[in-house]
Amino acid sequence: MKYYHIIFVLFTFFQCIVTSGVSGQSWDFRKEKDGIKIFTRDEVNSPLKSFRGEITFKADVNKVNLLVGNADNLDWWDKNISNVKIMEFQKNKLIRYYLVYHVPWPLSNRDLALEARISTDPVTGVRTVLAKPLLNVIPEKKDLVRIKKYWQKWTVQPLNKGEVHVIIEGFVDPNGNIPSWLYNMTVMETPYNVLKTLRERALSDKPANN
Repeated sequence: MKYYHIIFVLFTFFQCIVTSGVSGQSWDFRKEKDGIKIFTRDEVNSPLKSFRGEITFKADVNKVNLLVGNADNLDWWDKNISNVKIMEFQKNKLIRYYLVYHVPWPLSNRDLALEARISTDPVTGVRTVLAKPLLNVIPEKKDLVRIKKYWQKWTVQPLNKGEVHVIIEGFVDPNGNIPSWLYNMTVMETPYNVLKTLRERALSDKPANN
């Protein structure tokens, strides 16, 4: 029962971690659920896998863009984010922020400083958000485990007939004494939960902040 409890804890943690990475490996298709396709791949010099999720649905692409890469719309990410500090925000260009994640016992809470760069292709309208860690900006704290190896990439592509194609790719090394096999068992849930929540929020009556 001990391992089942740890797996549940990891699942809770990794679904709230949501980049551009460089890898020579190809993506391996794992499953499709609720219209969301999930992939994983091996990362160079790491036993941990990265993830990729894809979804296509009908929605206002402007609202989706406001939900992805906007400092005013972080509330939908995850309830386990206990602290968010926006250090710098340039609309449609750049976000620098610091996050603290509450992680259930017996794991320690994690924190992470990030820089996300945002760009939109003027011809295709494809929006890209690339995120990477900001090192040596926020001093490390004794009661928190600092995440240092992380990358994430969002791609939002407008299609015909009012559809939007969204891709999220990412990798996170949670640091600390977490077995790689446990991490790799839960990593596929990250893109699924994030894209499912994004679709729900994009299709809801709740407006996205400008």
